[in-house]
Amino acid sequence: MTGREILQKMKVKVGLSSSTDTGKGKGKIMKNITHGYHLTKGKSNHPMEDYVVSEFKKVHDNELGLFAIFDGHLGHDVANYLQTHLFDNILKERDFWTETESAIRRAYRTTDAEILEKAFVLGKGGSTAVTAILINGQKLIVGNVGDSRAVLCKNGVAKQLSVDHEPSKEKKLIESRGGFVSNLPGDVPRVDGQLAVARAFGDKSLKIHLSSEPDVTEETIDDNAEFIILASDGIWKVMSNQQAVDSIKHIKDARAAAKHLIEEAVTRKSKDDISCIVVKFH
Repeated sequence: MTGREILQKMKVKVGLSSSTDTGKGKGKIMKNITHGYHLTKGKSNHPMEDYVVSEFKKVHDNELGLFAIFDGHLGHDVANYLQTHLFDNILKERDFWTETESAIRRAYRTTDAEILEKAFVLGKGGSTAVTAILINGQKLIVGNVGDSRAVLCKNGVAKQLSVDHEPSKEKKLIESRGGFVSNLPGDVPRVDGQLAVARAFGDKSLKIHLSSEPDVTEETIDDNAEFIILASDGIWKVMSNQQAVDSIKHIKDARAAAKHLIEEAVTRKSKDDISCIVVKFH
């Protein structure tokens, strides 16, 4: 095996000094399914805070595609922890194969509890998450907290599978927990005047006002499903779901598609760290 292939087999580690990271792979059993990812550091003066997972894994004669974007804030440590632990925690749940949705919900909760317990090591920051688990190329289960997004392209039409957890949408819930949503001119709505997402992992100081409960959805992957995009909000701030789908639907290579999408977002003046995964089903 070449060094390059070994690197492809590893989970993606974003070096804190690197301004871009990229890679691709395909299923061992479902050889027609390919995936590629690309990350670019934004204009901010802090190190890269995005982490991704993009890999296939054989578990009990099943092939799982494990794909995730973790967009950190106030430091990279929580996003890094999620990259290393969240899928392991999901797959450890006893009823993962029978009650997948509730297994994912429980694993999100237990992982957040671990992060809060380790706050003295991981710091005061947090992270969004969008996870997609592809089971034998046929069933896709997406979970998310925050504003990283999963969008499926089916017959050329974009379908959002995740839910953007914005403070303005969850104002009642935040207020019922004793928090508030600021809405200052020229700024986005923020939880307690600080955080621009209403759900996240970590963020210990805000946690009593902040949920880490995921939205989970299941989608059957049939012949009409062309590809799925997972990306951090640096793309969605400047492009609609349909614009993102249209900009890459003619690009055959998954990694080239992910890279093109990021370049398109940067052209449209996105200044954020951006991470993107594209999974092609044909």
